[in-house]
Amino acid sequence: QMQLVESGGGLVQPGGSLGLSCVASGFRLGPHTIGWFRQAPGKEREGVSCITARSIGANYADSVKGRFSISRDNGKDTVYLQMNSLRPEDTGVYYCAAVWDPYADFCTVVDDDAQYEFRGQGTQVTVSS
Repeated sequence: QMQLVESGGGLVQPGGSLGLSCVASGFRLGPHTIGWFRQAPGKEREGVSCITARSIGANYADSVKGRFSISRDNGKDTVYLQMNSLRPEDTGVYYCAAVWDPYADFCTVVDDDAQYEFRGQGTQVTVSS
């Protein structure tokens, strides 16, 4: 069974940090572009970040640029999202998604995840004092 599993969410105070992980099960993550998305209650889904298969390209939404960092370890079939200087507006369910694209040199952060083939269930991030 091919799936993505996120972990690392939790409750953190404003200004704090969290590190999310996205692990692939049943397939190799290596040839896939990975996107991170978030969904908050009453808000539209938002693309947060993406990274290409060979880590040549990475991109971020303007709302998280300079605070979030995406990386991957293909040997561990894992993609990471390090989130620093968290704000209450970063609250939401964060999930990762994968699309087979082994030769991509860049990726674009989009809010519509329709192009992605696999999606995880998500992990809750709550930023509150």
